[in-house]
Amino acid sequence: MWGTPAVRRWWTDLTDLVLPAECGGCGKARAVLCTRCRTALSGAPPCRVRPDPEPPGLPAVHAAAPYADEVRATLLAHKERGVLALTGPLGVALAGAVRAGLRGTRRGAGGTGSGEAGAVRRRGPVLLVPVPSARRSVRTRGHDPARRIALAAAGELRRTGTSARVLAVLRQRYAVADQSGLDARQRLDNLTGALTVTPGAVGLLRGGGALVLVDDLMTTGASLAEAARAVRAATAAAVESLAGPDTYGRARSAVYPAEAGEGREERKTVPLMAGRYGGDGVIREAICAAVVAASPDSFEINRN
Repeated sequence: MWGTPAVRRWWTDLTDLVLPAECGGCGKARAVLCTRCRTALSGAPPCRVRPDPEPPGLPAVHAAAPYADEVRATLLAHKERGVLALTGPLGVALAGAVRAGLRGTRRGAGGTGSGEAGAVRRRGPVLLVPVPSARRSVRTRGHDPARRIALAAAGELRRTGTSARVLAVLRQRYAVADQSGLDARQRLDNLTGALTVTPGAVGLLRGGGALVLVDDLMTTGASLAEAARAVRAATAAAVESLAGPDTYGRARSAVYPAEAGEGREERKTVPLMAGRYGGDGVIREAICAAVVAASPDSFEINRN
């Protein structure tokens, strides 16, 4: 019965409804993602990436793969064509980038790192905070790609022994212009101040372990920098409240990095750490970022 041509055609039509008819990366028939494209996505160790120019306040970012060829096609198939079967492989890739970021945080906590990688790690599950898509994009696509991949990454992390949860607590305060066609400076100007943490979510952000901002793609870094700014702004008041007053009765502030290009006023609004006391009595928080892919040029920092 199952070998008759009619049944085989019926089974083929049914599987076309469940599985993609071609690989999301290269178009090879009958594969969600073929072996070659899986290797391109997750075959190499994730790398630290940095855009040039680097926006102020951008945390340490790790990416699973360069945004090119099969990886680019896979992300576009998931994001724009709604090939949701690709969520799993993309989540595995993002989980690898998250692990790389956490390793950097641990090295920093041991005194060998610098900047945000030097933060003290908190106990609790790793908190994945996805950068939200614009509302109109979610309506058009029918899903939020970064949030969907973050959920898959959290599941992969838990499956491999790392406690993790997704906190989708960032929201757009107002509509922003389409980012396509904008250069790095224009993207930063377009996004600055656009994100905020939902009311009542600060306790959730401070109640877990290391906080990892996640997205599917980093090009100029403007979205991740704005997400970091929003998280820091939301937690700054709580940090000062918990730290208590200093000798002169003033609120104790968080530690600020001396980032290149940042003036005194910029550092006031970008606290480096929040949420756990360090040895100097200042409350600290580990913040890093992870993405599935980043522009090929951003990988060049690892060759210098």
